[in-house]
Amino acid sequence: MESSVEISFWFTYVILPLLIFFSRIVDVTLDTLRIVFISKGFKIIAPILGFFEVLIWLIAITRIMQNLDNVACYIAYAAGFATGNYIGLIIEEKLAFGVQMFRIITQKSATALILQLREKGYGVTSVEAAGSNGLVHVIFSVVKRSESQKVIELINTFNPNAFYSIEDVRYVNENNLTIAKNSERLIPRWLRKGR
Repeated sequence: MESSVEISFWFTYVILPLLIFFSRIVDVTLDTLRIVFISKGFKIIAPILGFFEVLIWLIAITRIMQNLDNVACYIAYAAGFATGNYIGLIIEEKLAFGVQMFRIITQKSATALILQLREKGYGVTSVEAAGSNGLVHVIFSVVKRSESQKVIELINTFNPNAFYSIEDVRYVNENNLTIAKNSERLIPRWLRKGR
């Protein structure tokens, strides 16, 4: 049977650091998601996540303060922070909600690309503009974030040398944009943007 010293050792240098590690993962993952929800304008879900994030953080920091001489707790705290950032970004990437604005600039005639984008159901606005090396075609398209990779593949198939930039769009008037409908399907309507 294990002595109380051995049990104390296991708790202090294994179990407690693991608890701190996992609590930091959850805490920082929630923080990462909360920041994403704030940037997307979700006024209800962000504070809810913030409540649980701070509650978990307080529990973890309290345990650290009670064990200031335990280096394993410090390492667990830092490792949990790093891992939580990574996991939060992976989850956010998998959710892929919202819409993005593509701005595509090409010197090559954009007619074929515009037709392909429209054929795939994406809304397109195009203009001719003057670039530093002559006339260019500028194409704007707002697409679901989950569809972004497909649009990038279309651009690269059409013209691998085309310049494009992608921006997150905070709000879209969905009445005029059919591709954006249901773009926030993972979030119940009552939790969205406070509209």
